[in-house]
Amino acid sequence: MMTLPFRLLVLASLCFASLPMVQGQAPAPASKPATTKKPDPVDQLAAKLTPTRTLVYKKLPDRELSLHIFEPEGHKAGDSRACFITIHGGGWTGGNPQRMYPFAAHYQQLGLVGISVHYRLHSAKTGVSVFDCVKDARSAVRYVKQHAQELGIDLQKIIVSGGSAGGHLAAATAMFDDVNEAGEDTAISTTPAALVLLFPVIDCSKEGYGQAKIGDSWKEISPVHQVRAGLPPTITFHGTGDTVTPFAGAKAFHEGMLKAGNKSELVVNEGGAHGYLMRDKALLDDSFTRSDAFLKELGLLAK
Repeated sequence: MMTLPFRLLVLASLCFASLPMVQGQAPAPASKPATTKKPDPVDQLAAKLTPTRTLVYKKLPDRELSLHIFEPEGHKAGDSRACFITIHGGGWTGGNPQRMYPFAAHYQQLGLVGISVHYRLHSAKTGVSVFDCVKDARSAVRYVKQHAQELGIDLQKIIVSGGSAGGHLAAATAMFDDVNEAGEDTAISTTPAALVLLFPVIDCSKEGYGQAKIGDSWKEISPVHQVRAGLPPTITFHGTGDTVTPFAGAKAFHEGMLKAGNKSELVVNEGGAHGYLMRDKALLDDSFTRSDAFLKELGLLAK
């Protein structure tokens, strides 16, 4: 025989079960297990690497920016080594210097000083523009040149590289001479001896990438629109299947460089999507092999 409290509990349960669902209100979705991005080969390599040291290259009112430096064994101040500076991507709004550690470390192993650059990220909330990102990239190269002797670097043998938005910033060090941090000594050129561009943001128009983030002045810092004679030798890696930074921009940049009398090499990956060589160890290694050969030809890497 049911006790009175149990009868009341059953009755209450039946009453609530019979209530209709509020119109337009869907049942709460079942929770899904959290997923994390699987590390690609570059992430896996980066996780095992630690820079020799970090060094502040720029002090701003709200932060300090640093160089993550990979020095070869036995390196010391007063040496005169070539230097490979690399800049991470992330649409100017994300990413970090650790992403490019494998590139800095690769050249460290070849006897160069490898450097991965920390720069401000574009954000409407903090007021950091893409022009500020450009200023930081140029400041980093200027700092290295200004302190070349104490860093043990040959200022005539500085290579700048980057992937995606970092490729744009690498190109910026050679191209956008009027975009500089106030107060810096602009007599110190930021132009490197060579550029190594990985699937770069190279066309900032609406047909490419970046116009919405940069604003009305996009053309001022769109590499394909600013090609001129006297730019450093450049090797560019790009996939024909890139829908983020379309291949057409890389092709136009390469052709424009040649037309202007500059040395340019375009390595095409048929069907390659944006960032293709970061996700495939064989393609990553191939990019190192090709970049090394290009730099050896220029006398920036020992044969």
